[in-house]
Amino acid sequence: MQLFLIRHPRPLIDAGICYGQLDVEAEPPQALAARLRPLLPAGTPVLASPLRRTRALAQALHPRPLFDRRLMEIDFGQWEGQRWEQIGRQSLDAWATDLLHFVPPGGESAAMLQGRVVDCVAGLRGPRVALVTHAGVIRCAIGHWLQLPVGEWSQLALDFGSITLLEVESPATRQQTGSQWPTGATLPGTVHYCNR
Repeated sequence: MQLFLIRHPRPLIDAGICYGQLDVEAEPPQALAARLRPLLPAGTPVLASPLRRTRALAQALHPRPLFDRRLMEIDFGQWEGQRWEQIGRQSLDAWATDLLHFVPPGGESAAMLQGRVVDCVAGLRGPRVALVTHAGVIRCAIGHWLQLPVGEWSQLALDFGSITLLEVESPATRQQTGSQWPTGATLPGTVHYCNR
């Protein structure tokens, strides 16, 4: 299955603010959609995070996009809306020490985010889909299917409005081809291009 992973346009929020699932507006999506549309094969369905910054782009790309909360950005809980410098050095150090499992107060860990992203993709059917989503979600998908360590995938640079093509073997494809991947095994993936 081809996953066209599209990051939302630049959000309209001051730099240095933790915004995760904070539902902020973004730059207008029309010019970006016009640039991205030729990169998507005809008839590609669009599934998106329901947050405004992704919703607007999804609606500019497709007349009937679908939305899934599992594609929302990581939930930073009580940190959301705060400047990073106000969060506190001790909390940020604890997060840096355990990037995968640290949970901000009232939020979720990167492992929890990756779990819901993988669950969402595992339920998809068809040869391709465009996912209009967030940097954290895209990093989680790439990290999972390329089997990268969290210290590597969490640092992947993804531009606003960029598209990345990740091809994964879906469970439906495995059944059709008779592939013998054990239940619960990590599926292989290939990145064909990144940050277009």
